[in-house]
Amino acid sequence: MAGTRLRELQAVDTELSADTVEWCPLEGCRRLLACGTYQLRDSGDEGWSTEQPQVRLGRVHLYIFSEDDSAYPLVEVQRRDTPGVLDMKWCHVPVAGCGILAVADASGSVELLRLVQSEESRPFLEPWSRLLLGEERLALSLDWSTGKRGRSSDQPLKIISSDSKGKLHLLMLEEAGPRVQQVATWQAHHFEAWVAAFNYWQTEVVYSGGDDGLLKGWDTRTSGLCVFTSSSHAMGVCSVQCSLHREHILATGSYDEHVLLWDTRNMKQPLADAHVQGGVWRLKWHPFHCDLLLAACMHHGFAILDCHEVTEKQEVTVLESYKLPTSLLYGADWSWLLFHPLRPVPASLDGDTGDQVCELKVAEDVWNSNSQPHIQPSSVTLISTLKRQILTAGFWPPALFMTTHSTSGGGRPAELEITETYTRSGSLLACWEWTDFFFFFFFVEWGIELRSLRMPGKRLFY
Repeated sequence: MAGTRLRELQAVDTELSADTVEWCPLEGCRRLLACGTYQLRDSGDEGWSTEQPQVRLGRVHLYIFSEDDSAYPLVEVQRRDTPGVLDMKWCHVPVAGCGILAVADASGSVELLRLVQSEESRPFLEPWSRLLLGEERLALSLDWSTGKRGRSSDQPLKIISSDSKGKLHLLMLEEAGPRVQQVATWQAHHFEAWVAAFNYWQTEVVYSGGDDGLLKGWDTRTSGLCVFTSSSHAMGVCSVQCSLHREHILATGSYDEHVLLWDTRNMKQPLADAHVQGGVWRLKWHPFHCDLLLAACMHHGFAILDCHEVTEKQEVTVLESYKLPTSLLYGADWSWLLFHPLRPVPASLDGDTGDQVCELKVAEDVWNSNSQPHIQPSSVTLISTLKRQILTAGFWPPALFMTTHSTSGGGRPAELEITETYTRSGSLLACWEWTDFFFFFFFVEWGIELRSLRMPGKRLFY
């Protein structure tokens, strides 16, 4: 694509279709990346009998971002066979001293996997607790109540999950058990409840989006009490995330190809509307920069939105969008790692890129007193070699790549790098880089062949 600032750094075969990805947010674990896959196997597949029922296969892959291999920094350390994975999230705080990954799967269950680390072996995930939401349903989404940085010690750990029957399930984690117990369940939508999410600033409030085209808010202190219903989206609502940094800002996405931004104090109409030209399956706010929003836009790839003027001018700027040919992109996540450049990348790439090298320094978990990222030189150097994995020629504006101040407004530091992650249905995990006034690095899960998730439309997992 002419003019793009994207390049692929690494591709990893996940075998089954990758549909969700999550960077670990815990300090000391931020090099870990979990990837979930989903594949529908039925009578149309080779070697599968017409008398056998449909089976939704899945895996959870655990990767580590390593500096030991300069050409292939993303290294798989574990894979676990599971029912098809629809969604997963890391808890943002340690539980019983460990990291916990929650997985929503095609058996209708929410499973908690505990991260085990030691100096003698590579990290791995082991089963910790599991809860069946109900029979003959898929667990479609989940969210932890811990999304905002900081949690008071007396605040319970809660999970909200949604299913293919249109129900929401409020769960609570008993750390001593460990055991996940269901606190409440209620009918939220007439059809699939594609997404459920917490208000991270007021965790008694949750939001849901359904195939009925409705966005709803709920007060969990009274089971089934709907505090608002919005039909502003023209089609099914499939992504919702509360801002991590600004208390009253909420982002929602839909099959109608629009991202809406809301002030939760007035849900009658949205603050802003951005058309991203693809159904918005996932939305993720950046963990450090309050204005950046990442959207996984299915058949139209992904988009990075700048929302810094939304409260003043009701405007959203699309900083970057990229359509991945022949694939659907379903998941997206920003990494919590920070990077520092050693030298600029070339202004353009043409022909064979096998000898192109971009040097980066990894600067992890460095904060100043205002809880904002402060980049300092690191003793660890990552050499990322570009081989023949670049899908298209990339172009980096040389006047912008190394500038020390942002020319786009908003006062964002130009010397800051950010890492982000994307999922795309298919059988490959691919590493990309994007550069702008300040620099981004991210991973994309993608695939050329689309099978179970090939057809666009609403019934994605049937």
